[in-house]
Amino acid sequence: MWSRAAALIACALTATLVATGATPAQAAAADTERPTAPGPITVVAVDTTWIELTWAASTDNVGVVRYPVGAQFEDFGAQYSTDTNSIRIEGLRPSRTYTFSVWALDAAGNSSVSNPTLRLTMPPGDDQPPGAPGQPVAYDVAATQVWLRWAHSVENVVLDRYEVFRVDAGGALTLIRDVSQYPPRNSTQISGLTPNTTYTFVVRARDEAGHLSPLSAPVTVTTLPPPPSCAVRSTVRQWSDGFAATLVVENTGTTAVDGWTMTWRFWASQQVRGIWGATVVDRPNNGYLRVRNTARNALVPPGGSVSLGLVATGTQLPQEVTLNGGLCVVADE
Repeated sequence: MWSRAAALIACALTATLVATGATPAQAAAADTERPTAPGPITVVAVDTTWIELTWAASTDNVGVVRYPVGAQFEDFGAQYSTDTNSIRIEGLRPSRTYTFSVWALDAAGNSSVSNPTLRLTMPPGDDQPPGAPGQPVAYDVAATQVWLRWAHSVENVVLDRYEVFRVDAGGALTLIRDVSQYPPRNSTQISGLTPNTTYTFVVRARDEAGHLSPLSAPVTVTTLPPPPSCAVRSTVRQWSDGFAATLVVENTGTTAVDGWTMTWRFWASQQVRGIWGATVVDRPNNGYLRVRNTARNALVPPGGSVSLGLVATGTQLPQEVTLNGGLCVVADE
């Protein structure tokens, strides 16, 4: 009898111990209660490139384990983390306006809601304007557009953007482009221009503190006449890994073409083995080949034509031929 009673007591004790040991795991698995939102964010200290923040701690039925903190500037953002109710964030930029946010997480991954944010502009760390940009250079001039590039301004902290102005008659400035990518690019395309018209442009730099540079030296450029009407005939001899092509491009308009560039489709993997009647300029966007006239065939009168030949690798034959920006019609043989 005693032996059976002892066995029953031992079983009861074992069951109790197992149940007691399982309680914390079951409680953690069952924790679905969110922490309360942190209190309002307060600035403890701030300089041009760093900030210290604090907030009232969240409460939770089990316990808060971490506070993620976000710092957002326009479309750029970063996230930090702390296990206390304060943080120091470094590597910020002077004069930028950031939105800081904080929320609480518990061990079960529950996140607080209605979390506080703070929008704050960092102190200016810059009391010097940038230097003048280099004189713009005009390239890729067409009938209605032109590309400009210039040497970067010298700036002691952070350059924010370039502003491109058209210089009107009498010297008045009209802002036509705001080059605000970050980091700022020192080139831009000006479109919507009038064919066969002379324009003057200048560039100015602006830093993140709002200081303006002197104006660059001006550049004056004349857009090309409207694209000519043209037709193209081609003769191609092709083999397994290349081809030889002859193009005859006719000026079908009523105005002479005096100086020309021509483009056509050309894969990035292809290589020019030989060319005559033209000189290779470049390969814009890696999808085309661009050539220009030689000294002997720059002038193409109305009804006249220009011939050029090409030997190249690959199987992409000349297609979508343009003359001074105008797409040529494929002529019947």
